[in-house]
Amino acid sequence: MSADEPAARKNVAGAYSVGAAVGSGDSVAADAASAHAVLPTLLDKLRDCAVRDLAWLLLSADLLRPQPPVGELASPFASLRQLDDTVDWLCALDAAPAPLHDDLAATRMTRLGRYAERLLGWFLQHGPTARLIAAGVPLRRAGVTLGECDFLLHTQEGARLHWELAVKCYLHAGNVDARTAPLSPSASSLTSSLTSSQLSNYVGPNLKDRFDLKLAHLLSHQLPLSAREDFASTGYPGPWTPQMFVKGWLFYRHGETPADAVELDPAHGRGWWVTRSEWPDFAAAHAQHWRVLPRLEWLAPRRYGQDAEQAASRALVDPLTLTARSTQQTGPTMIAALAEDAAGNLVERSRGFVVPDEWPEQAQAYARQ
Repeated sequence: MSADEPAARKNVAGAYSVGAAVGSGDSVAADAASAHAVLPTLLDKLRDCAVRDLAWLLLSADLLRPQPPVGELASPFASLRQLDDTVDWLCALDAAPAPLHDDLAATRMTRLGRYAERLLGWFLQHGPTARLIAAGVPLRRAGVTLGECDFLLHTQEGARLHWELAVKCYLHAGNVDARTAPLSPSASSLTSSLTSSQLSNYVGPNLKDRFDLKLAHLLSHQLPLSAREDFASTGYPGPWTPQMFVKGWLFYRHGETPADAVELDPAHGRGWWVTRSEWPDFAAAHAQHWRVLPRLEWLAPRRYGQDAEQAASRALVDPLTLTARSTQQTGPTMIAALAEDAAGNLVERSRGFVVPDEWPEQAQAYARQ
């Protein structure tokens, strides 16, 4: 560990303390790098899937840099001491996760964003760093809903914050491969333009969402909601400081390393994508164990233990079976490459998408709209 890296030491709970080398920590801002440094070791320690997802949500890198003047970033920690306290709290929750499980089970969830909202809401209700005032606060005018604030909270330092949460998985549109579709002169020009660093190059797997459009909506509509004069009608008059809590993964075509768009945090979570034609060779060279990831498993890197409950969740698939299965699907499929650790657990080593062969050209067309 170099002198400028976040210091870490084991505490009695077995978690990692990042404030050990800086004294009290109460007056020290818990920068993002400290949380990111703790996360891999913490995920190695945590066993419960929901608690691991919550830890990832709190400690993983943001997808975006701050976007002034409106797009301030949210942070669950105001000091290194609070980061330590949160790690200890997560370890205690991992040892007794039943109340969290009961809360999650109270509502049938199929959307990733809703699952993340419940996790973050649980932290704000029961965690050690802030107090939840309200969640899902709608602003209405004449019976029409103008928008909804995700979270209103008070921090220990007295700040009154309005958080907007988004968890997104976008694929970089990449370049149309000659093996997939021939490039006309006009398509060649399009390819050249899309290799530049633009947020519009990041598209949703099903080509119904784009990162530049999502950010514009956040900055122009969602974050300013709590500053509107009529927001007092909700019963939660301001002022509230709006902040965005944007986490997720960005996926890049295997073999391509485009420059990051200026809006992105360079530390963001990264994965890969390949076409169905490329998949067999890619799979043979990268892993022996693969698993299709259901949407609610798109947060933290996956880990499947040997106990009966987690072993039943492994549901591994070999590359040939996945190839046959994917041909029956119309859209991209997220999968994880897994490897056994020394204890026999299966641990995620990378994740990515297998996309239809026609998807890259469609993605480029969507990116330029």
